[in-house]
Amino acid sequence: MVTSVALHRFVPEGPFEDGFGSREDPFGAGRVTWPRRRWTGPEQEIGFPARELVASWIARTPPGSWLEVELRARTEGGELTRWYCMGRWAEHEGDIHRTSLPGQGDGHADVAVDTLVARQPLTAYRIRLTTYGEAARVDLVSVMASATLPQVIEPSPPTTAARLDVPPFSQKAHTGHHPQWDGGGQNWCSPTSVAMVLAYWGVGPADDELGWVGGDDPRPQVDHAARGMYDHSYQGTGNWPFSLAYAGRYGLTGCVTRLRSLAELERFIDAGIPVITSQSFKACELPGAGYSTTGHILVVTGFTEAGDVVVNDPAAPDDSEVIRVYPRAAFDHVWRRSSGSGGIAYVIHPPGVDLPPTDGNW
Repeated sequence: MVTSVALHRFVPEGPFEDGFGSREDPFGAGRVTWPRRRWTGPEQEIGFPARELVASWIARTPPGSWLEVELRARTEGGELTRWYCMGRWAEHEGDIHRTSLPGQGDGHADVAVDTLVARQPLTAYRIRLTTYGEAARVDLVSVMASATLPQVIEPSPPTTAARLDVPPFSQKAHTGHHPQWDGGGQNWCSPTSVAMVLAYWGVGPADDELGWVGGDDPRPQVDHAARGMYDHSYQGTGNWPFSLAYAGRYGLTGCVTRLRSLAELERFIDAGIPVITSQSFKACELPGAGYSTTGHILVVTGFTEAGDVVVNDPAAPDDSEVIRVYPRAAFDHVWRRSSGSGGIAYVIHPPGVDLPPTDGNW
């Protein structure tokens, strides 16, 4: 269960450090040198001893450019960590392959795909953004800091019965498609969820971006999303910030954060904003799911009068079964418990849509 969460947003503005830099692409052409522009943010106090940091970003990296995101933290004892790479992001694969970087662990912290996991409490951090190539642009970067403790989760009383009309897409309709990107549709819960939210907002890849998918595909935008957020080191499509960055290609903005209650989730539904959540569970823990998962992404679209959670669950066998209702207490437990994602949520919306009031975690 999340006990403390803080999210800080940064819009990179000078000074910038210009020069040249080289990076090794283990999945491509080896070491390549690029024109480089670097921005280092100020040291940001967290306000409590945090154990995890997650960076997410909205950026454009047209062909010939890419982005590297790094974090450096200060421990509760005052020590500075080294810089940890939180991801190398590229919209396309002709220049460098987008990837997380394993093997960064030391005495202070480690990077678990998309999350900086501290070995000792952190009190502050700095973020460093480096764009390679001359066409890259970073519009927004967010850092979520959190601390979790294993506690009993008590669901909040229901406050809304609103529902949003998010188009239902089944990932299972893509089983066997393009297995080089995380095994085909069997594993495409995050790209399918993001594709549903993009369709809800009326954006997504144009027809000329989808020609490679194949004419018999029922939802080519799902295959496009899987390819566009695939993490070549993790060998999966479930990297949280990569999923958000993909949505940013189509004019949307947002962040990856943690929500602390269903009441916070209800605020987004009342504001007309569907929320993508991450959870893990055994089939017996979430009545009506009919499957077990070590990690699954779905879209929360509303609530019933009784407070149960209405979702678009892409793990359904086909589109007609995607819309489901899960019991309030059971959903809250498998989503927010500390042994799972701890309440992780992708908040994706057009820049002109106002977010509900917050006390600091979005």
